[in-house]
Amino acid sequence: MKKDLQVTGNIGLYWTCYRLSRMGWNAMPTACNARGVDIIAYNHDCSRMISVQVKTLSKKNPVPLGSSLDKVMGDFWVVVNNVASDPQTYVLLPQEVKDLAHRGEKSGKVSFWLQPKSYCVEQFHEAWDRIGEPK
Repeated sequence: MKKDLQVTGNIGLYWTCYRLSRMGWNAMPTACNARGVDIIAYNHDCSRMISVQVKTLSKKNPVPLGSSLDKVMGDFWVVVNNVASDPQTYVLLPQEVKDLAHRGEKSGKVSFWLQPKSYCVEQFHEAWDRIGEPK
């Protein structure tokens, strides 16, 4: 059964919150469709906070980044693909997303993409240790 884009996005968002919570973070989604990060997480006494941008895909596809890399923000980026059957996560830093972004141009319109060959690599796969546990 094909899920709509909002449901697919929710799966990735809540999957990421679940994974962060299992690590000891108090992870909460921000307002849906608001500009900015998707998740704010903090430790037990709020002395450490992180922000996470989540990109969710139904399969191993390129991640659309928009017409500019100015919206690449947060402390971490989590790409979740194969959400309907076997979620696979890739944890990147925003600068890595910018460095790996592919610039495309079609009919004079520029767009940026994160290609699977760039993010679906061992270095980022299930690399939750890059975020670490809250202290």
